[in-house]
Amino acid sequence: MTTTFPRTAPSTLGIDARGIAALLDALETTPGVEPHGLVLLRHGQVAAEGWWAPYRPDRVHLLYSLSKSFTAAAVGIAVRAGLVDLDATVLSYFPELDGEVTDDRSRRMRVRHVLAMASGHREETLDRATAIDPTNTVRGFLLLPPDEEPGSVFAYNQPCTYTLGEIVRRVSGVSLVEYLRPRLLDPLGIDDLAWRRDDRGAELGFSGCHATTESVAKLGQLYLQRGVWDGERILDEDWVAQATSTQVENPAEENPDWRQGYGFQFWMARHGFRGDGAYGQFCVVLPEQDVVLAVTGQSLDMQAVLDAVWRHLLPAVDAADPDPAADAGLEARLASLGLPPVGGGRLPDLAAAGPFHGEGLDRLAFTPEGDGWRATIDVDGGTLTVPVGEGAWAEEGPLAASGATAPDGTVLVDVRFVETPHLLHLRLDTSAGSVTAVWETQPLHDGPLSLRRPAD
Repeated sequence: MTTTFPRTAPSTLGIDARGIAALLDALETTPGVEPHGLVLLRHGQVAAEGWWAPYRPDRVHLLYSLSKSFTAAAVGIAVRAGLVDLDATVLSYFPELDGEVTDDRSRRMRVRHVLAMASGHREETLDRATAIDPTNTVRGFLLLPPDEEPGSVFAYNQPCTYTLGEIVRRVSGVSLVEYLRPRLLDPLGIDDLAWRRDDRGAELGFSGCHATTESVAKLGQLYLQRGVWDGERILDEDWVAQATSTQVENPAEENPDWRQGYGFQFWMARHGFRGDGAYGQFCVVLPEQDVVLAVTGQSLDMQAVLDAVWRHLLPAVDAADPDPAADAGLEARLASLGLPPVGGGRLPDLAAAGPFHGEGLDRLAFTPEGDGWRATIDVDGGTLTVPVGEGAWAEEGPLAASGATAPDGTVLVDVRFVETPHLLHLRLDTSAGSVTAVWETQPLHDGPLSLRRPAD
């Protein structure tokens, strides 16, 4: 059991560094995959860790649905404290709705059912729930009758998790983050975690959590250690056993690692179990190998990430012929990881060519700054400003940008929102004074001005 993770050479931990290097190769070259951070643990020690600049170890990263696993941990802690009963009905925690919720299946829905994404609905309910009640997601959800008996069918369903978060807030009297701080975050040494809130001031629960890659690894290590951390029991062992085993079958899912069953806000996989989030946020736990792998990124092909882990990393654990000499080369490589800046020729006089107007933003202007340029972007009624590097990423706050001139004379500027997975491509026509803004990956619940760590 660990409070901090010692750093140890892979071969010392029984992992062949060549397999980790092969995993890095795959992550960097597979179409639809872009890694931002990686932490690999074995026996509670760091075998490998690295971040692709401009991403860094101290930066939080938007976890999207991997947030669900943190929400579930809050439920597990509340269960241990006797504040939540897995077999109580969901409705029992919202007595003010008792007279409105008349459907028998809705009334029979239990806490364990929403933990397992088995509310009885056949498909996602978020849009329908918010249509019923735009200001109270739980009310809209409970007024939407399930299609089947609760517990009988799987459907990935955001209001299930939102409702869990609301239950914790109700029984504790504080926010999710306030509840987790002394009970999970402080014991695990997670100093920086923030959560996006809705208009009612409630954490989304199903998404919106921002945490570092190492914090993701710590959550995985807690579950690997069956709820105990540094000698202190945080989650009941029975909770961990249920959360990390199949509570509902999901054979209809398209990808092989998404149809192995679902626990309590964890997916079962072909190997071990995991929490994950859109665009490649992963907390992979392999109990048989005593391994935890945390990955953050901007990946459209999430199955390809897991395929690479199974193909390259898994055989490297307890390999028959590990190569200790490869440790040093891997360490040097991990220390020099980076995402390539925009390539091309020198930038022209952007101040003279602008300001630029066009699709996806209101106005883009440049001013000289040192040997480079500063971009000022007016969008969604607000302003973003960031230095633009040539041949490198220039960083400021939650933004990093790089620019160059393409062979056809088009000016290319990429803006990374480095506390999230997202990248915005700006394409400038200097002769026409026009600009087109295109997302590499579409943000799911934020715009450019809010793609950053939420305020506490």
